[in-house]
Amino acid sequence: MKAIGFRTSLPLTEAESFIEFEKEQPIPRDRELLVRVAAISVNPVDFKLRQNSLRGKTQDQPKVIGWDAVGTVEAVGDKVVLFKKGDSVFYAGDITRDGSNQEYQLVEERIVGFAPKNSSAEAAAAMPLTALTAYEILIDRFRLTADKDKGKSILIIGGAGGVGSVAIQLAKEVLGLKVIATASRQNSVDWCKKMGADWVVDHKDLVNEVKKAGFETVDFIVDFVDLNQYWDSMVELIKPQGMIGSISDPVQPVNLRQLKGKSVSFHWELMFTRSMYQTPDINRQHEILNHIAQLMDAGTLRSTLNRTIRGFNVENLKEAHRLLESGKTIGKVVLTF
Repeated sequence: MKAIGFRTSLPLTEAESFIEFEKEQPIPRDRELLVRVAAISVNPVDFKLRQNSLRGKTQDQPKVIGWDAVGTVEAVGDKVVLFKKGDSVFYAGDITRDGSNQEYQLVEERIVGFAPKNSSAEAAAAMPLTALTAYEILIDRFRLTADKDKGKSILIIGGAGGVGSVAIQLAKEVLGLKVIATASRQNSVDWCKKMGADWVVDHKDLVNEVKKAGFETVDFIVDFVDLNQYWDSMVELIKPQGMIGSISDPVQPVNLRQLKGKSVSFHWELMFTRSMYQTPDINRQHEILNHIAQLMDAGTLRSTLNRTIRGFNVENLKEAHRLLESGKTIGKVVLTF
């Protein structure tokens, strides 16, 4: 079967930054599904791993990345209970295993959901990693519910990105929050409004922009960009007894003592935690993805797909990575097979 990977970490300008190769089609065991992949999307984790995971070393078998896919179950392991051959599924996968940049992929059934029925393959492929991340930080980490939190305020830093685009929708349509999102370019501002943000503020002057929107403080803040860059602003803007969450990778320590006076809690979110550590609640990702699909089918959530590249080949995958590396991508970039 066809796969695309890399033997060492190289810039996209290098011919072998991605290479196409043939590998044997795997056989599912235990609770594994063998999925024939129909479409994939690209996330920042993809280019970060391509740039860094094999820096200074070379391996014989190419490394296959990619953590978003939609496809059809072709075969199941002998302990599978949630799916059967022919089911349409979507998932983000497990960072410790081969990714979705291949024609067939093995994935553990407890981190897989039934794909939305009313969406195209490319629309569905745009959603798993970002939807899981946004859902987990708001609902599993912050434990927000519409019953107790409706009408409270949330600041979403990085509203036009993949995670921010879903977080805006979940915060607004599912939880009933007042949503402030950050964006600076006009097309990013327009996208955030399209996703449902009540206010869009410029991240370049965050504190003053939020206050101009009518908020001295906000109940919740999520950072999807750069914790170091916005830390002091978040400390100032968060309401006493509020919550701050982040998915970014700070290069410098942050001073959690600054949150003590307000009794503010801080939460990390990494979508891969459950699969990496095989946590007792790993099946939660199956449940979340099924809920996401239901919300999409009901029209409550819309796909964050913004660009489709047709054809699974090296050049197209490189183009998707170029777009992500530019830092100016809005929504999601999807490749169809």
